[in-house]
Amino acid sequence: MVFEGSSAAISHTGKVRSNNQDSGYSGANLFVVADGMGGHAGGDVASTIAIGRMEGLDQPYTSTDDAQASLQAAATSAAGDLVRASKERPELAGLGTTLSAVVMVDDYAVIGHIGDSRIYLYRDDALTQITTDHTFVQRLVDSGRITVEEARYHPRRSVLMRVLSDMDIAPDLDMFVMPTYPGDRWLLCSDGLSGVVDDEHVAKAMALGLPPGRTADNLLKQALDGGAPDNVTVVLVDVGGAHPLSSGTPTIVGAASNPSDLPVPTARPSISSWLHPVRQAANEPSHFEPDSDYFEEIIEEDRRRARRRRAAWLAAMLVAVLALVGAGILAYNWTQTRYFVGADDDSVVIFRGVQQNLGPIALSTEVHDTEILLADLPSYQRASVERTINARSFSDAVAITDRLRASVLAPVPESTPSPDLDPTPTPTPTEVPTP
Repeated sequence: MVFEGSSAAISHTGKVRSNNQDSGYSGANLFVVADGMGGHAGGDVASTIAIGRMEGLDQPYTSTDDAQASLQAAATSAAGDLVRASKERPELAGLGTTLSAVVMVDDYAVIGHIGDSRIYLYRDDALTQITTDHTFVQRLVDSGRITVEEARYHPRRSVLMRVLSDMDIAPDLDMFVMPTYPGDRWLLCSDGLSGVVDDEHVAKAMALGLPPGRTADNLLKQALDGGAPDNVTVVLVDVGGAHPLSSGTPTIVGAASNPSDLPVPTARPSISSWLHPVRQAANEPSHFEPDSDYFEEIIEEDRRRARRRRAAWLAAMLVAVLALVGAGILAYNWTQTRYFVGADDDSVVIFRGVQQNLGPIALSTEVHDTEILLADLPSYQRASVERTINARSFSDAVAITDRLRASVLAPVPESTPSPDLDPTPTPTPTEVPTP
């Protein structure tokens, strides 16, 4: 389903490594990324061996089952080549490579994967990581012991649990089949890209809809701008061929693009004719596959880190609790500088604090009962007391109660004569007798 010329491959040494141990392949039906390990003298050999074995898969298949069987057989053959290489050249012992491959069969993608190179699918404006890293930190993530973000910066993030190497002649690849549709963009990359450029920025680059070659250049530039501490390899294929090129020749990049310089066992040169010189590693290997004792050590180290994280979390919680308690004490002390006049049962009382309560905690206490009965107060004053009257201080509260007491001691007269009425009685007129 992939049209001719709708893919691209690019590989770069990066800004730190002295040689490129990555290899990539982009053909008509086959797309592969291999990230070699084993130091300066082994990683490039391992990835080249893997690509050399994979090349034969770039052909049409009648079924996905046939493609899966061929992919597994090629990986097994590559593992055997690695074993023979380390026996013939002892200085290459420990070499290995990741392998992430996609074989297109009609409307399906047959996927084989081992290691920490990745395969992504960009579909319907969403980027999805299709493969799972076979790394120690991924196990920590899967078990819930660290987060995905912590895994990006974990000191053991490059420790591989499964890899195509000279230690195992029967590699355990993840193998599965997925349907693919026109408009899909498949991205294969080494951890030199995924370890520097996060998924969000990868998705933005894919969403631009640029041709595969320009998209790959864009992703590489982001990795270089991020420091590129490792080799960077990108293979990108558009399903539907929106950007056809003129040539259908497979593109091979990285170490595998110049196999004549490496001691690689292929059908053409024999192992005895390898002329690769003995060299010490010029830089640290990009990956490391340790023995079981080492795993016990780093598992214990991770436990120590988990204990330190718990201690730091508890310390932070303690500081937060102490801060809340301190703030609560300060707030409570402030409330105890306030006063108000209110009612307690049937009398007027002076309270210290504020009228509000904090749940079951009262923020006011009675400090003086004036013994002024509410029933003796005029109705409007009684209502004011029941609503409470704020005071600036205790003396201010006493002054308020004194005024209330005065109103009780000098009540308003019950009736007052009207000024229009004369209080002097009118005399009865005297009757004059009739003479």
